[in-house]
Amino acid sequence: MKIGVLTFHRCINFGSYWQARCLAEGLQARGHEAEILDHESRRVNLAEWRCAFQPVLPTHVPESDRPLYRAKIRKFFPVFDTLPLSPKFELDTPAGMEDYDVVVVGSDEVWNLTHPWYGRCPLFYGDGVKAERLISYAASFGNYDASWGLEPYWADKLRNFDAISVRDENSQTIIQNALGFTPEMVLDPCLQFPITPEARDLDILKEPYVAVYGHNFTESFAREIKKWAQKQNLRLLSIGYRNDWADEQWITADPHDFAHYMANAQAVATNFFHGCVFALRNAKPFVCESSPYRRHKLQGLMSKIGGEKHLLPEGTPTEVYQTLLSTPLDAEILQKIERLRQTSHKYLDRALRHKQLELA
Repeated sequence: MKIGVLTFHRCINFGSYWQARCLAEGLQARGHEAEILDHESRRVNLAEWRCAFQPVLPTHVPESDRPLYRAKIRKFFPVFDTLPLSPKFELDTPAGMEDYDVVVVGSDEVWNLTHPWYGRCPLFYGDGVKAERLISYAASFGNYDASWGLEPYWADKLRNFDAISVRDENSQTIIQNALGFTPEMVLDPCLQFPITPEARDLDILKEPYVAVYGHNFTESFAREIKKWAQKQNLRLLSIGYRNDWADEQWITADPHDFAHYMANAQAVATNFFHGCVFALRNAKPFVCESSPYRRHKLQGLMSKIGGEKHLLPEGTPTEVYQTLLSTPLDAEILQKIERLRQTSHKYLDRALRHKQLELA
């Protein structure tokens, strides 16, 4: 079949790049002609680039870091062009989109009505999509809380989907309350499908290190990570963002650098959703602290795989950090991921074959 993947594929963000690529390549591996729908918007581009130049707000970005963030942004552009992309069309007026047998919306925060620049964009709710069937895979409402409810205007658009799956409990609850059925829970594409970065010979990764991925960590979290790393004689290498408490900063990495970086780390310290996903993908010991923006995504992931103990609140004792970072990942977590991988494959098999939703 000819399949279009509708997602956030041009974000200056390692996880966004890999979830888009993994989903498209996962569909191609099933024998389909799959491509990412290359929506274009000057408004979105400017907002994305402004954020990428000052990504650690409210923390001040020093002038010395601006050339580094500029170099990081520029590295993403040629990498975007290696994705299997459709012909370009306008995000807000998608009449130029090609016709597809199926369009798959997801993953990422495609239904987040409060997203700072993609929020309330009708395309991700199916408006203007040219497809015989419309399904979602691992869609998320991001930080849009289930307690806020979903307006009938948006709920009615989701009724046009032939099959819906989500990646977190908050999104599942929103669909349950708005549409009256329980959508399937599936894995993020980065856990579901293979990750195949370009070969790189990276000197910065040749000495053992702890991967630090995220920004605006609490002082207590940083203190505990430093304490453990010093005890293990490991350096702290921060990627993509400045964390002054780390030993080294690698701000200018591209998505392929990031995949190698996560695969070669001794352990991972993060407050990002895809920091956890890549730690799990590579079976690395890891710890994560939550933030208000990413709370639903992180809690949803951890509860799904039985990894709640890796999500550490402020004030967690030193012993817990040391145990989690020093101990191989639980085999039970990896087994749950494999079981979810099988159920996610079955969902895709069904959703791509025929209509699933029977809504009242």
